[in-house]
Amino acid sequence: MVHTIPLTLPSSVVDTHRVDLAAKPSEGLYFTVLDVAAAPSGDTYVLYMARRYRVLTEFSQDPAEQNFTYGLVTRYAPDGSPVDTALFGQPHPDGSPSALPEPWDMTLALLPDGTLAVSGKPGSTFLLSADLSRVLEAWRTPHNFSAEEAGPGDPYATSLSVTPSGRLLAVTSEYGLSNWAGAHPNIVAVSDSGSGLAPGTKATLRAIASLDGRAERQTEADLRPHLRFQGAPVGRDNRPSPTLTELVSAYATPYTYVDSKLGRPVPLGDDLFVVPVFSRIYRSGNRGGAFTFALLDDQGRMAGRLEGLDLYKDSPFTGFCFTVVADPHRGRAFHLNRYGLYAWSADGQLRARISTEDKPFKALTHFALMAPTPAGELLLVHRKQNLLLRLPVPEDLGDLQSAVETALRTYGTQRTALKKRSAPVNWHWVDESALVHRL
Repeated sequence: MVHTIPLTLPSSVVDTHRVDLAAKPSEGLYFTVLDVAAAPSGDTYVLYMARRYRVLTEFSQDPAEQNFTYGLVTRYAPDGSPVDTALFGQPHPDGSPSALPEPWDMTLALLPDGTLAVSGKPGSTFLLSADLSRVLEAWRTPHNFSAEEAGPGDPYATSLSVTPSGRLLAVTSEYGLSNWAGAHPNIVAVSDSGSGLAPGTKATLRAIASLDGRAERQTEADLRPHLRFQGAPVGRDNRPSPTLTELVSAYATPYTYVDSKLGRPVPLGDDLFVVPVFSRIYRSGNRGGAFTFALLDDQGRMAGRLEGLDLYKDSPFTGFCFTVVADPHRGRAFHLNRYGLYAWSADGQLRARISTEDKPFKALTHFALMAPTPAGELLLVHRKQNLLLRLPVPEDLGDLQSAVETALRTYGTQRTALKKRSAPVNWHWVDESALVHRL
């Protein structure tokens, strides 16, 4: 069933900071959804950022005058009502620090036991209880760590996803690559059994792909005991070969993917993964640039790619729509960008392409594709109206176009009803019912 859910701000945040909900991003108020995860129970967890930034002429102790950047994880019940919210990123009212940093580049994963894993660059991972009331574990990495600093912290992953059997599919960052400063997401890795991620317990990750192999500058300080290849920590020459850059260059010229960008891998099954790779991003424009949605098995062997996309006509670089999602229970992958919604079967064959040039589907350009649900639906977020659309996907992908047209039409009707009932200000929805936990 098509379902539209408002993504809410806690009234306590709005009241404490006297937030002007009518303000636009150009006036310093930002509300951005970062990731979504769906539970088998029908609950939906949404990770997002609320930020106010204004040029301040003088410092004030009054929260209503201060800038803020909050991270929020909200649990929505199957009927769409917010139940719990974890609030983090800003110091507590007594001045003590938040247990989690500000939510830049964070991702969300729902572990088999109901625990949530929140990960971010360059490798920090935090475990939250299912009711969002507690931080169960924190593996922190300083964001600006370098070999000259005191230490690397206690890293784990930049992003995590979970396969149907509970294996972890991870991206980890590396220092000392090529001539770059800082850490870069570079290794795709898997756990060989259930998640094994719990307070005090890190699941060992086995590297299956290395985006870039130029690691001559690495030292012992750059090795991570939990990240291994051929029985030893990944570092310098001990890494999967050929590199992912070399593998995807089979679809391009040898230098096309030099200094490329690694997208977030997603499981298409327990032992088959979609690994997006994008060529270098230039300020002058990137439409027409190379990209590959590679298919890798759990030994790092390339099993093909998601076929049927034109580098220019179907470019994900317009608007930087880099997300690919997969339904591993049904062996299907999906991608949405400014030019269309695409669906593939597990063998990489394109089964549906819905063009946003067609009038019934123009509204798709305003949505971001976030995640699948265990029930086989797609979760999309409207970037401006802050609404989550739950879109049922038919068993036959040939019927996807009709299903999307129906969902967009229903979305319009449900949005109008929600607007009349809740009266949002500039599409900012405020909630007073969810239990807020400051972490």
